[in-house]
Amino acid sequence: MTNETLYLLAVITVVAIATFITRILPFILFNSKEPPGSMSMIERNLPPMILLLLVFYCLKDVQWFQSPYGSPEIFAIAVVTVLHVWKRNAMLSIFIGTGLYMLLIQYDIFELFFS
Repeated sequence: MTNETLYLLAVITVVAIATFITRILPFILFNSKEPPGSMSMIERNLPPMILLLLVFYCLKDVQWFQSPYGSPEIFAIAVVTVLHVWKRNAMLSIFIGTGLYMLLIQYDIFELFFS
């Protein structure tokens, strides 16, 4: 075997061991007791924080001072918010919001209002 092959095998082995350790560590640490309060707080608040980061990431390239002034994004976010508050179903909100946003940008619906 060449040095490159040995190097790749070593990298794969290290990554596999690291992945295994991160998967087994919670079972070892919290085997016989309740997780600490901070862990419960993270478990409860992590999904909304991740969704908020995704919203910020999606809005980072919006041209706020050019037509259509971010209207499709704002409209889709408003629809997702209202739908989620009304139905309390994250999957429904995400799928309808994504589909609505795709329709709005594909057919330039807000361009008609701002041109």
